[in-house]
Amino acid sequence: SLLALKEMVAKLGSNYSVTALGLSGQMHGMVPLDASGEVIRPALLWNDQRTGEAVKTMETKVPRSDFIQSTGNPAITGFHAPKIVWMQEAEAENFAKLRHSLLPKDYLGYVLTGEMVAEPSDASGSNCFNLAKKEWDTDILKALGIDPSIFPNIIASHEQTGTLTADMALATDLPEGLPVIAGGGDNAAAAIGLGLSSSDTSLGTLSLGTSGVIFAPLTEAKPDPEGRVHLFCHADGGYNLLGVTLSAAGSFQWYHDTFAPDHSFDYLTELASTSEIGSNGVCFKPYLSGERTPHMNPDLRGSWTGLSLATNQADIVRSVLEGVAFSMADALDVISNLTTLKTCLTAGGGAESDMWLQMNADVLGLKLERLSQNQGAAYGAALLAMQGVGVTDSAIKLAQRDTEKVFTAIQDNDYTNALENYRRN
Repeated sequence: SLLALKEMVAKLGSNYSVTALGLSGQMHGMVPLDASGEVIRPALLWNDQRTGEAVKTMETKVPRSDFIQSTGNPAITGFHAPKIVWMQEAEAENFAKLRHSLLPKDYLGYVLTGEMVAEPSDASGSNCFNLAKKEWDTDILKALGIDPSIFPNIIASHEQTGTLTADMALATDLPEGLPVIAGGGDNAAAAIGLGLSSSDTSLGTLSLGTSGVIFAPLTEAKPDPEGRVHLFCHADGGYNLLGVTLSAAGSFQWYHDTFAPDHSFDYLTELASTSEIGSNGVCFKPYLSGERTPHMNPDLRGSWTGLSLATNQADIVRSVLEGVAFSMADALDVISNLTTLKTCLTAGGGAESDMWLQMNADVLGLKLERLSQNQGAAYGAALLAMQGVGVTDSAIKLAQRDTEKVFTAIQDNDYTNALENYRRN
């Protein structure tokens, strides 16, 4: 990260001056530190599933309904607090040393400024953050045997965590004393960069990256009573729902690498287009890494059903693409009970495929807009930094996007029977 900053400064040269640095990064990870601020063990990341037993332990100490009502989510394997509970049980010696527990981007902030600070969008993916109060939930933490003092103070996403230290200025070639702004978790920061406001619940995002994500802004902390979809704080001060399928483009990548490494993705999507809607009865469940929305089950596994001697490769490839679209439809069904999306801006490698985006528009019944450029979370973090130093009173006002192509549902592309088959199997 420091080398990347140094390279960026070199590319900017003398034509630009840097006024602030905004933070963003992957959510849910845990960076454990001792009393002197040194890392105790390698970080546990968002996709780490070793915490299954820890989640069960948490559910014996705190009712599932309490988790959902307070934190917007049930206890989930990939989240931050289960990692601490896992450490209690599996690495007692390391747990005894634990004095600070930081999310990944907040650890970077600590390295840059010497200050330990967190902000709501990232903290709300911890399983121990009260969404309505926007503070750590001390009742849940005490019930889990976790000292609340290991978590840092909470500030708003656009507020300043500290300033760049002399050592970090030397390491990055950025100016000493540069304001560092809290920023946001990756999905929230990316949404800021796209101009998504929590006050407009009709516009969200659909990402077809390794995981598939539907980001739906929300004006209030209103969780799904069954905890089937994530509820987080948005970096603009509001909230958002997040429907997640863990293996979206990741499923397509897996199929390519395992069964068709000599073919391009373009070839495979073109091949899939020669199969009929419903993949001639073949159904693929994309649960290669377990599943989040709506099942919240890390132990689910992927499968094909409906195979026959008549099945060909086109059917198989199409079934993978349809399976991901159907899993996103499962997420949208839950989201639609809480808010109404009409349009989604698209992101991720899968969004480069016209065929796949049209399929998702047909299945989801949403208007999908592919942008000419996807700036990502770093752009949103930069806008939050500009708000933090007073360049603007709203990061969202500075967001810019250009639509390259629009996809709307085609009436003749009827996936009703195929979706029913997916859910039945």
